[in-house]
Amino acid sequence: MTGSLEKELNTYIHQLNITQQKSLLGFIKTLFPSVDEDTITIEQYNKELEEVDAAIERGEFYTHEQATEIFKT
Repeated sequence: MTGSLEKELNTYIHQLNITQQKSLLGFIKTLFPSVDEDTITIEQYNKELEEVDAAIERGEFYTHEQATEIFKT
């Protein structure tokens, strides 16, 4: 960032009250998507799908009726 642009931004930021600063920070964070702990890569997603498909092929699943009975108890 150029020196004059940075100075101008700082001038405006320092004029904001704490609520406005928090709001601005929240907005700025939306401009930079981050990877949180729950985010997985497409490779990991595909691997998990393959694992689930393999489990289903091995018969490791519950039917709707079985699941309904499990949750009744």
